[in-house]
Amino acid sequence: MRWLWFALGWLMLALGAIGALLPVMPTTIFLILAVACFARSSPTFERRLLAHPRYGPALRLWREQGAVTRKGKCFASAGMALGFALFCWGAHPSLTLLLAVGLGFAASAAYVLSRPAPRARSLGSSALD
Repeated sequence: MRWLWFALGWLMLALGAIGALLPVMPTTIFLILAVACFARSSPTFERRLLAHPRYGPALRLWREQGAVTRKGKCFASAGMALGFALFCWGAHPSLTLLLAVGLGFAASAAYVLSRPAPRARSLGSSALD
């Protein structure tokens, strides 16, 4: 079973890397899933993700507090809005598909926006924004 978690961790990491390059695909959720998979299969890779200079702070914040920064919420919401606009523009979906995708984006945005803000710790407040 450990090898399955390890393979899933690499798949999530690959999807996160793609998301870092494409503006309409998320990054952080795939990295959160990668950390969870590596926690069950490879503590070394889990530690490396949590220590990453760019993504590590957000991953640790999610793990420790289940929190998302204000900046993270803004970027996630803007990305979803942009993704929905590009979907509408490029796919010319039927009304049913438009509503289904719109509801999916709205539910995802509502979840992200409902996450708590980080609790202040020894870091200055500017590090959490």
